[in-house]
Amino acid sequence: MGESAGLRWGVERRLEFIEFRLLWEGGINRADITDRFGVSVPQASKDLSLYQSLAPENITYNRSEKRYFAANTFRPRFLRIDADRYLSQLRTVADGALDLEESWLSQPPPFEAVPMPHRHVDPAILRETIDAIRGRKALEIRYQSLSSNRPQAMWRWISPHAFAFDGNRWHVRAFCHLDRIFKDFLLPRILKTRATADAEARPEDDDIWNEIITVGLKPNPGLTDEQKRVIAQDFGMKGERLDVKVRLALLYYLLRRLGLHHFEDAKRPAREQHVVLANPDEVRRALKRAQAGGSASDFYTPLAASAGR
Repeated sequence: MGESAGLRWGVERRLEFIEFRLLWEGGINRADITDRFGVSVPQASKDLSLYQSLAPENITYNRSEKRYFAANTFRPRFLRIDADRYLSQLRTVADGALDLEESWLSQPPPFEAVPMPHRHVDPAILRETIDAIRGRKALEIRYQSLSSNRPQAMWRWISPHAFAFDGNRWHVRAFCHLDRIFKDFLLPRILKTRATADAEARPEDDDIWNEIITVGLKPNPGLTDEQKRVIAQDFGMKGERLDVKVRLALLYYLLRRLGLHHFEDAKRPAREQHVVLANPDEVRRALKRAQAGGSASDFYTPLAASAGR
């Protein structure tokens, strides 16, 4: 935030950590820094002294507790006050993706997240796919589709160029040599890899992936004015509208997460569907365009083709 010019990255990172602890946990001591970053006690003392010199109005020292506390005049210098950053760490710990000791949290409040079944991705397959993307190579994979047209796992060639997360599962975006279109392939359904070759398509050829469209959201008209205002605040809307930019290839996944993928939001009670599309005709045309371009997954029914299967 303008205070880190000239600081080494490691020092800047520790100053951010000091500020994070002051902001969200109210205090910090030297042991917090040594435990988190593995630096010496003298280095931790230097970091705290440096922070005091840069932001004296932010921090006070309690000799009896041997701990630094956030002052009443605290205003972040190195961090932006961002609730999402704190809550994302809680969620990552709750999901088991990060140990509490590895986070920047020390005394979080009681928390929990709705458990989701873990989708297994073979690390070796992920590495081979990453290598193919970086090297702009084609990759031969054994893929298990759930399509009735291809019920058995089969070997096929793909030219991958990106990964995509739909909110639940990871996909690899790739040109399918079999069907001659770009598709989404679920990483957990890639059972094996065995060869590489020259890619048969370039990332810039994937028009559906490269096109960005706008999805307009607004509070459900069936809500009261007070309810509309709180929904607008909840979603960070301006003028009761929020424009979300999304790749055309990921449009369906966004709509599905919002419960808008069947375009029947007007028929659902407002208490169940809090937001609706502000530009439904434009979004519907875009989704059909994605279908025509071959961008789809096992979820694209009935509006989309059976790609990635």
